Amino acid sequence: MIESLQLLGHGFAVVLTLDNLMFCLIGALFGTLIGVLPGLGPVATISLLLPATFALEPVGAIIMLSGIYYGAQYGGSTTAILVNIPGESTSVVTAIDGYQMARQGRAGQALAIAAIGSFIAGCIGTLVIAFAGPPLARMAQSFTSPDYFSLMVFGLVSAVVLANGSLFRAVAMIVLGLLFGMIGMDVNTGMPRLTGNFIELSDGVSFVAIALGLFGVAEVICNLEQDISRTVTSSKITNLWPSFAVIRQAMGAILRGTGLGTVMGVLPGGGATMASFSSYALEKKVSRTPSRFGRGAIEGVAGPESANNAAAQTSFIPLLTMGLPTSATMALMVGALTLHGIAPGPNVITRQPDLFWGLVASMFIGNVMLIIINLPMIGLWVRLLRLPYRFLFLLIVIISSIGVYSVSNSVFDIYLMIGFGLLGYLLRKLDAEPAPMLMGFVLGPMIEENFRRSMITGRGDPMVFLERPISLAFLLLSLALLISVALPFIRKRREEIFQDEEA
Repeated sequence: MIESLQLLGHGFAVVLTLDNLMFCLIGALFGTLIGVLPGLGPVATISLLLPATFALEPVGAIIMLSGIYYGAQYGGSTTAILVNIPGESTSVVTAIDGYQMARQGRAGQALAIAAIGSFIAGCIGTLVIAFAGPPLARMAQSFTSPDYFSLMVFGLVSAVVLANGSLFRAVAMIVLGLLFGMIGMDVNTGMPRLTGNFIELSDGVSFVAIALGLFGVAEVICNLEQDISRTVTSSKITNLWPSFAVIRQAMGAILRGTGLGTVMGVLPGGGATMASFSSYALEKKVSRTPSRFGRGAIEGVAGPESANNAAAQTSFIPLLTMGLPTSATMALMVGALTLHGIAPGPNVITRQPDLFWGLVASMFIGNVMLIIINLPMIGLWVRLLRLPYRFLFLLIVIISSIGVYSVSNSVFDIYLMIGFGLLGYLLRKLDAEPAPMLMGFVLGPMIEENFRRSMITGRGDPMVFLERPISLAFLLLSLALLISVALPFIRKRREEIFQDEEA
């Protein structure tokens, strides 16, 4: 623990420079902004900014991109409470009770509890990264190729089980992502594979093109179809600091949401959205008066907001210690690190201490910045909702095209982006989440590499995956997840958690 505190001090020395503080502030501001504006999200925004990070140092780039992710969790609650328009999917359940509180003249209480819960959860989640990250990284250093293969299989199975919607569609998205990840030159034979005789695909599908297409262009097309009403509350926001009685009433929900979100963030496929829905279901279940929920229960705001922020923070643990992305946003972080020549995994902490500890320290500073940014600027964020979306979406398409072209100076990548944008639009029409597809695309090459390496070292014997205790444990966990989701009780609970979102 003492060593971790010393290294955390080194992280503060890294982040407390003018450049890195500026990147932290930019990330917090952008995150809040995209959280406020419906139709945007951290995945789309990080995709847009990936090309812009090429000119930055890796530490500054990751600090800024991570700030966008956890900052969006703060911003999404503001419009969910005041306008009943969740800026983020993680804030859908916050709107249920938060908007009712606003209609009752308690908007200030709801906003303050959301900010307090988010701050506490964010700080606790960051502490978990600081103290749990190094031991996990040391453990991961003993992993061999069969262990990594089984770990990534477990990650994909978890993504399927915890994905919102149909299990069949989630499996289809994973498989589709794996197929796209196989495009390019075969590592062992050097022969082109699934390239369709396009020489531009020899190095594989551009990560920036597929990310911007699926989450940038597709989002624009989908949102242009919708008429998002803006019924901005006319009630004056007062009493931003809640009474001690209100804080005491919400504190249990904050702590439960923080604990649940911390665990959900580490699980592959869990993430902030699943954490917020699970927290709301938990608070409703443990409450002595569940009938209050949906009518302005403070626990319905405190729990989900704490859960989604804790999950946003702890989702960096498997990424930085094992190289395993747990969500589409973390898959983009893998791409960002790779573009900067950094392989995420157990060696990041030892070989890139400035990156790891600087990122951890920036999360503490970022959470403080977000408290300062969000509450005093509530009026500005609400006024931004009057911005005509047609101008915003046109700007997104232009930036996307410039960003994709700037990566490799290839017009072909722009065509790829448009193609994936149309594919992403079609997938949304079919109620198929594109997030598992991106995870399959990122993990596919890693799974293939570790599988082939394992078969070579095992001389073609598939029992090599069962002989290693770590590998066997992950495979058994994967099998247990598949069996559990087939059980009627588990399947029913899974549907109940997402019932409000589907409604």
